[in-house]
Amino acid sequence: MDVKLELVPVPVSDVDRALAFYRDALGWQVDVDVTPAEGIRIVQVTPPGSGCSIGFGTGLPLYRGSPVRGVHLVVADAHAARAELVGRGVAVDEVTDVGGGVLMASLADPDGNGFVLQEMPWRSGDAF
Repeated sequence: MDVKLELVPVPVSDVDRALAFYRDALGWQVDVDVTPAEGIRIVQVTPPGSGCSIGFGTGLPLYRGSPVRGVHLVVADAHAARAELVGRGVAVDEVTDVGGGVLMASLADPDGNGFVLQEMPWRSGDAF
């Protein structure tokens, strides 16, 4: 069975603030920002080069709940990705080697949804 993960819904308390964080601070593409019915807003943002997006909004049960934790954002160079994000004003933990050459650094959105920058040395070039 082939499966493609395309969307991870995350709860946010302020859609416009979240949109500004993902679009402006992280530099992600805004794919969807619609209000299909009164009280419902659907936003979908995607990191450059990714086949999976983050979704958030209002008026639907999937946008409520506790913050998500540990969503991995795989990058080619954790130090460069961290430096770029810090330069954009994002608080990112220091890069650490967690074993086997895997490098990680944590960050969170304004609502506490947690992400991890992850560099894996065997995923480079065409394998990235």
